[in-house]
Amino acid sequence: MTRLVTITMASVLLAGCYTLQPAGGIVPDVGNQVAFDVNDAGRVALGGSMGPEIGQIEGRLVQRDSGQYVLAVSTVHLLRGGEQTWAGETVHVKNEYVGTSYLRHFSPGRTIALGAVGLIAVGAIVKTSLIVFGNNTDTGTPMDSTGISRPPPQRLSTMLHRSLRPVRLPQRFPPHFGRP
Repeated sequence: MTRLVTITMASVLLAGCYTLQPAGGIVPDVGNQVAFDVNDAGRVALGGSMGPEIGQIEGRLVQRDSGQYVLAVSTVHLLRGGEQTWAGETVHVKNEYVGTSYLRHFSPGRTIALGAVGLIAVGAIVKTSLIVFGNNTDTGTPMDSTGISRPPPQRLSTMLHRSLRPVRLPQRFPPHFGRP
């Protein structure tokens, strides 16, 4: 149990939140996570391979030259609110198809908030499991040698009384002879 708590707390502390922020004229470096807002010309040109309602393409920048970006796509955000998950397929996006570029940045404020919520959740789970698996002396229920609480044994007279109750059998009606 201690190992599970340690692993869970470490994963909560190592998790980080990232946000997409406008690049503001900065050309993204190869290998960075980026997103591109696709303009109308891009929707027409990329519509055959990616769908006609592309709003934003998100992924890792694989290659960049003067005329286009090569992107390993992870998510495609649609104009009307949906999104499609991709498995890193590469797409060539010309510069003319891009409206706004975004870079993925680490967000310390969101990460601290997520870490605090995660640690509170882990603490609540640990506290609950300690109460459930702890010594139940306040309920008056005795514990056996394995640490499982069991109800106290019933008296033999009570068990015999319950087992010797009369059983009521269903009534059987005799056949009706002489009736039309």
